Amino acid sequence: MHILVTNDDGVTAPGLAALANALRESGLGKVTVLAPNRNWSASGHVKTLHSPLRVRPAELADGSDALASDGAPSDCVALALLGVVKEKIDLVVSGINPFPNLGHDVTYSGTVTAAMEAVIGHVPGIAVSLDTPRYADYNPAARIAARVAREVIARGLPPHTLLNVNVPGLPENEIRGVRITRQGLSVYLDELDERVDPRGVPYYWIGGEAPTGEPEEGTDFAALADGYVSVTPLQLDLTAHTQIGSLRNWNL
Repeated sequence: MHILVTNDDGVTAPGLAALANALRESGLGKVTVLAPNRNWSASGHVKTLHSPLRVRPAELADGSDALASDGAPSDCVALALLGVVKEKIDLVVSGINPFPNLGHDVTYSGTVTAAMEAVIGHVPGIAVSLDTPRYADYNPAARIAARVAREVIARGLPPHTLLNVNVPGLPENEIRGVRITRQGLSVYLDELDERVDPRGVPYYWIGGEAPTGEPEEGTDFAALADGYVSVTPLQLDLTAHTQIGSLRNWNL
């Protein structure tokens, strides 16, 4: 097998090195790293079409070899699948993000949308995130990611489906297990901070408190709050199928 590893925090992020190392040690196959050369957190699903993209040799935080691009995480996956990486890729694993990606955050997350780009390219994708504000050791999450990757390789995933994995920020012996979850409901506490530059022109920061979520039973939020790893299958079909019949009755 050939596994592509990427992230949205940049090629020197410690979570990326931990993930690549765990996948190499798992014996699942060859591991290639192609990641952004800078932080793209909350970048969403990006496709760069109006400027050139460059790929250069780089090093991970542990000194091992990698490739780095000036594109977004989803660009990195697209570049690899389209031929920058010559050898066929069988699986894409994105992470390890230093904050969880739960609920509606998946639409903002460069970590998750890199896995989405893999699925668009007909390659299974896994996104991995860790609640590091509570416990900043990436190695347990990396080993869990390798176990999930082993299962995906053995069993496969349905077309247009990826796995979003969130690991609680706990020592490995305190993680209570794994729950298969659904996407929860995010609660955003954003505020607008308006300022004026020295020339008298207003500018803005989007700030406020960190988002929270409803820990409803069966959701990714509840699993993480209870000390479990959350594994959520996500699909690219965003159609609200239950509304199609109703909309057909509209006077359009």
